[in-house]
Amino acid sequence: MTKYTKGKIVQGTVTCIEPYGAFMSFDEYYTGLIHISEISKGFVKDIHDFVNVGDHIYVEILDVDEEEAHLKLSIKNINYKINGKPKRRKIIETPHGFHTLKQKLPFWIDQQIKKTKNAANSIDK
Repeated sequence: MTKYTKGKIVQGTVTCIEPYGAFMSFDEYYTGLIHISEISKGFVKDIHDFVNVGDHIYVEILDVDEEEAHLKLSIKNINYKINGKPKRRKIIETPHGFHTLKQKLPFWIDQQIKKTKNAANSIDK
């Protein structure tokens, strides 16, 4: 059985804020979204008034999508702020490191240059 179930209150990290909600990360598998309608019982003009990227907060799980490892979340009915520093996760470097990026970067740059030149040529005509 998963540790994430509907109605449970769990701790996570805010990873991204968009105008429609805040994205969260929980472990190496699960992510979630607090839709703007689940931020507060009142009107929410700016999500940054409630949470910021990097905040470690509590959230209530509204729904669990096991297939996508995604949670629908809410903070409007709970005391979501926490104090203290969370445990840090160990960063595990892949065996390839930046080698793949080093190989692909010249190709990507060349592609973008050609694309830009083609766009400029089509505007000149």
